[in-house]
Amino acid sequence: MRKYALTLLCFILGVFHIAFGQNRQITGQITSATDGSTYPGVTVMVPGTTIGTISDVDGNYSITVPDDATELEYKYVGMKSVTVSIDDRSLIDVQMEEDILGLEEVVVIGYGRQLKTDLTGSISKISTDDLNEVPIITFENALQGVSSGVHVEQSSGKLGEGTKVRIRGSSSISADNQPLYVIDGIPLYTENTGILNNHPTNPLAQINMADVETIEVLKDASAAAIYGSRAANGVIMITTKRGRAGKTNIDVNFSRGVSTRSNVVGFLNAAEYRELLDEAVQNGIDQGDPWGFGDIDSFRDWANNYIIPGYREDHFEQSYDENWEEQAFRSAGVTNFDLSASGGNEKTNFYTGVSYLDQEGILINNRFRRASARLNLEHAAADRLKIGMNTMFSRTQLDRVSGDNAFSTPLQLVAQVPVTPIIDPNTGELNTNTLYPNGLIDARDNYAKNVAYRALSNAFFTWEPVRGLSWRTDVGFDLMTQKEDEYQGRRTNDGAPDGKATGRNVNVLKLTTNNYLSFSREFAGIHNIEAVAGITFEKIDRNLQSVQVSGFPTDAFQTIASAATNTFYTGQETAFAYTSYFARANYKLMDRYLMSASVRRDGSSRFGVNSRYGTFPAFSAGWILSRESFMQNANWLSFLKIRGSYGLTGNSGIGNFAHMGTYVGANYAGVSGIRPWSLASPDLKWETTAQMDIGIDFGFLRNRINGEVDYYQKKTEDLLLARTLPSTSGFTGVIQNIGSLENKGWEVVINTGNLVGEFKWNTSFNISGNKNKVLDIAGPDIIRGENRVREGEAIGVFVTRSYAGVNPDNGHAWYYMEDGTKTEDYNVAPNLVVGNPNPDFLGGMTNSFQFKGFDLNVLLSFVYGNSVYNGGGQYQSMQFSNWMDNQTKDQMNRWQKPGDITDVPQAVFPFSEFSATNPSSRYLSDASYLRLRSVSFGYSLPVRVLERMSLRSLRIYATGTNLFTWTNYKGWDPEVNFLDGAGTSMTTDNIVQGGDFYTAPQARTFTVGIKIGI
Repeated sequence: MRKYALTLLCFILGVFHIAFGQNRQITGQITSATDGSTYPGVTVMVPGTTIGTISDVDGNYSITVPDDATELEYKYVGMKSVTVSIDDRSLIDVQMEEDILGLEEVVVIGYGRQLKTDLTGSISKISTDDLNEVPIITFENALQGVSSGVHVEQSSGKLGEGTKVRIRGSSSISADNQPLYVIDGIPLYTENTGILNNHPTNPLAQINMADVETIEVLKDASAAAIYGSRAANGVIMITTKRGRAGKTNIDVNFSRGVSTRSNVVGFLNAAEYRELLDEAVQNGIDQGDPWGFGDIDSFRDWANNYIIPGYREDHFEQSYDENWEEQAFRSAGVTNFDLSASGGNEKTNFYTGVSYLDQEGILINNRFRRASARLNLEHAAADRLKIGMNTMFSRTQLDRVSGDNAFSTPLQLVAQVPVTPIIDPNTGELNTNTLYPNGLIDARDNYAKNVAYRALSNAFFTWEPVRGLSWRTDVGFDLMTQKEDEYQGRRTNDGAPDGKATGRNVNVLKLTTNNYLSFSREFAGIHNIEAVAGITFEKIDRNLQSVQVSGFPTDAFQTIASAATNTFYTGQETAFAYTSYFARANYKLMDRYLMSASVRRDGSSRFGVNSRYGTFPAFSAGWILSRESFMQNANWLSFLKIRGSYGLTGNSGIGNFAHMGTYVGANYAGVSGIRPWSLASPDLKWETTAQMDIGIDFGFLRNRINGEVDYYQKKTEDLLLARTLPSTSGFTGVIQNIGSLENKGWEVVINTGNLVGEFKWNTSFNISGNKNKVLDIAGPDIIRGENRVREGEAIGVFVTRSYAGVNPDNGHAWYYMEDGTKTEDYNVAPNLVVGNPNPDFLGGMTNSFQFKGFDLNVLLSFVYGNSVYNGGGQYQSMQFSNWMDNQTKDQMNRWQKPGDITDVPQAVFPFSEFSATNPSSRYLSDASYLRLRSVSFGYSLPVRVLERMSLRSLRIYATGTNLFTWTNYKGWDPEVNFLDGAGTSMTTDNIVQGGDFYTAPQARTFTVGIKIGI
């Protein structure tokens, strides 16, 4: 009885102590261990509590702590965290050291966080410091050239369009190859919602980068397998900003810039055009005169009167020399404004922000606008219970231009001839009597507007019943409503004779729930265990309605209701879902031996009942050698860790009903019915990728030199392959688990602190190489134009005739035979592998400089070893042997007489079988490039000036992006991603790669701006 009474007495005394215990105040100053300068904005916390404060502009702080508090922890971005004992002190000054390597940095992983030192997987991190160095408008800009093993390729210079992202190569032939995007723990919906006869839209364009705190790229199986079924292509984790305890901080950023085209191809002027076409016609007359012109003057009359008004210089009152290429481009403005506030106290923290972006494209009529707002809120409802929400709302409007393979797309203006006036001198209007339909009329009379509303929200609560054990529940939704309206005027090629319009609506709702239990505990001072286990559920509903109409009374009436005829209508409704179970355990022994294991079991409605679930395990281990006793005398070595991992990840990126035999409604002669749509594939299962990774993390000379090296192998089996069926079957194809492929590669990252102190210079360099190889497709080549899937080769290799130049004796084109000999007969020449759209290696280098208040950031990125096929070359670089389109200036280097050494055949009009106008490697170019991606220069006001202005910070800056590109590519831009005539884009098709077809170049942009912290 006495024992229970004593226990009760101790409990009561403890309660009284907690309730009435005394607090005390601690003050101090935080300075640099290197030069003694003070640090404002350092977070000072009582470990294990929400009690904290932030140092002021002079590095001073004051914090009230409970009487039983024993330690204070000091944290600041870019510095090593410091923990000190309080003892009986009321004054504690602290010196902080730079953490160049960032080993104490916390990295976001799936369903948790982990110190960078403890990672056994391969993860790249881009922090808020990196994002703040250069103004970033779009998500892909944050990744290009700065994350090893990540290949980011923009589709074109058109705004708001999809971007190709490949992490450690392509893992699939027919299924999705884009990574999984997760924002604040909730997977994003990233499928294309745009109209299918144009480039895919970019769903990430709706995210405001000013709200982003960090981006983590999970690359190997150990890091990504916790996301199982969709992690075969890697995972990109986006974490948005949070508030911190302390005073409310207000940040304002405003910038204004101008964009111009980054390159000019150059086409023939009027004199060159007449010279080359006359020569080609004369050669055609001399070689049989197939069109019966008789002499050159007769051709000139015919061309001038029927095809090219103005070909004869005396046709108009004046002769014309128009530059149609100039008409496609413009100088474009860009305005960006961000306003945010963040702060909190010991119980509640918040971050809120609003943003507006107005960006004009360098192509006429192209414009992107975005307005967004975000609120992130977290509240300690009780000692062990936290609740919160992360919410974003955005509205975007994209004024689009036509797909690359349309006369109405701006860059097809270059096909127009320089001798034809842009403005008809007889009417004063845009000329309608041109070689091809005048795209400037389309620019005037057409419009294509895409308006999207998107809401992302995640409500969560975290409950910690006992120390080290916590339960978290997330309930999130991703809601998107998109409306597309198009109109083609009656005087345009697309809209003649009485106008056409399209109305299209897409609605997407994605619901996600996460429920998981986390455990973290240290035992006996040498054992650390972290574990997580849970269940997640996702459901995506999507519906679409589209209608096309024609017959408008005038171009003043452009809405669907004003049309006379309904020419096409459709509606779709679809859904799919995932149910998943996952677990992971991390173990650390003696602070140097690391082990991790995870498993995820996914079920998807996209697969047959016989194989609906898949299991994806992963294992990894690491050894921090630099913490071993036998390494303590190696003073030159700051850190050394070896790590290895192996695991399985999956891919479910196919249509929703590929496993089912489906039917659709049909209209036959006004009678409704149903018809078969697809064949059943009930045994369809997950595409599985096994990945092995071996890596080394290192640091030398007090981490002044640090980095990581990785080697990996990925093998994908049971490919979700789209097999083509004979048309006699009544079906076009079927998805089956057939074949395999592999990726092997390496990655190197080196960071150096070249200079420290008052003048700082840091360099970060990354380079990676990947070799993709198709092992088995159980059948013949899969052909997409010049791209193919062939066993033993990379996905999408170029297979066509191998161009061997020009026979100097007669000006005829040569082609290689398999044995290396040459032939002039195109039909005899074999199709050979002539190029690869996948680069041998890629990377980037960032140099950042700081001196007093000045800062300079320079980013170079490079891609090497890939080829691009210019499908437009058959029309713009064919020395008039394929029609009368204006030609690139290099066609003036044509063969003219025996003995001429050139790679441009003799000019012959109207056509010559020896002129190399058919598909061949003549139109294939090396697309390697080195690009000065960005240069940013800024100045921050000193603290003494800021104090007089009552400001926390003020920085003015100037930035240039895509300033220079060094390349041998002959087109506008080596970074292209064209749209073919079937509406297939390289961002959605894994085979069609490395294509250029009148594709717009990236913009060169100059920006000035100001950032203010209050």
